[in-house]
Amino acid sequence: MELNGQPPRKRKKPVIVAILAMHDDGKPFRGNSQNFVDLIETGLKHGVHMYVITPRDFQLKRRSVPAYAYDRATNTWVRQHIPRPVVIYNRLPYRKDEESPEVQEILKKCMEHPHVRIFNPSFFNKWQLFEWLRKSQTTRSFIPHTVQWGRQVRLLPLFAKSPLIYLKPESGKAGAGIMQLRRLKKARQPYVLNIQSGKAAKTYRFRSIKRLKHKLHTLIGKERYIVQQGILLSHHEKRPFDLRVLVQKNGRGVWSLTGIGARIAGSKSITTHVPRGGSIDDPKKLLSAVFGPEEAERILRRVRIAALSIARQIESGSQSALGEMSMDIGVDAKGQLWFFEANSKPMRFDEPHIREKSLVNIVLYCKYLANRPKRKKKDRGA
Repeated sequence: MELNGQPPRKRKKPVIVAILAMHDDGKPFRGNSQNFVDLIETGLKHGVHMYVITPRDFQLKRRSVPAYAYDRATNTWVRQHIPRPVVIYNRLPYRKDEESPEVQEILKKCMEHPHVRIFNPSFFNKWQLFEWLRKSQTTRSFIPHTVQWGRQVRLLPLFAKSPLIYLKPESGKAGAGIMQLRRLKKARQPYVLNIQSGKAAKTYRFRSIKRLKHKLHTLIGKERYIVQQGILLSHHEKRPFDLRVLVQKNGRGVWSLTGIGARIAGSKSITTHVPRGGSIDDPKKLLSAVFGPEEAERILRRVRIAALSIARQIESGSQSALGEMSMDIGVDAKGQLWFFEANSKPMRFDEPHIREKSLVNIVLYCKYLANRPKRKKKDRGA
């Protein structure tokens, strides 16, 4: 049937996106449910229908799959069948869940499926991040001297580079498990070990490197750690601060800067992470107080360029489809930029303008992927 000589327009199929969370025996799923609600409501504004699915209900071979829809009227999650999603956003909350054989098999099937797109398929490993970034001349300059922990590690040469050394678990998150080493001049016990514990730090002192290393081996055990040159960060009111940067792919599938925040270390903390006692502040204000307004603007422009270069290099090294990552970037007293870590499952930013833009970017990137045919070979989601 034709109207006014024109063939009828075909209705576009709704874009179906699944947020991958973890099943739980006591509730529908594990994960940040409020974050999922915000994403679902943002999606509706842009014609994207988003649901939550779990590995337990994963059935890619069928045209419809079990999922959880959010019912705003009752503020509850309703189990129902939905059309097979074309895009899957991985928000599995814990490494132990993601690394289970069951989940690994599901992630593999998603990446191999001809009609399903998945991005951010795994957590990052800190050592791998630095290995990837070393391979590019552009990103190599942002990396502090970093080695893997082991009995062969020599701490004295590291202390020669900096009076501070940090030990970080390769699979750590939000500052958990971080240790700080300091060497004091002309002290009876010159080696100081601070261990992050909650929002404060426990302190131990040692007369010799040998005793310090013995303590470290006892504490670390078989866990994998990196040992990293400490950077003397810029300070505000005698407290060090660094920058939290969020980069995401936009509706054109291109890496873009979503926002830059700042985090100041707590008075008794050895990190700037908010769960460890850090606090949120304005990056331009902090940088202006140290370097002046004009230099602060130049530093923020350099941070933007660096963050996008780092994101592209990490994606290239991972050989996976990535759509977002947050990263910690430090600025030393000379204005030099330093990369500390990146997170493929960013925590929500408390800055409202960054938070709102981050939700929109995820939705628009999902929409972009849904309307783009999947390449037969390696598809990195670009």
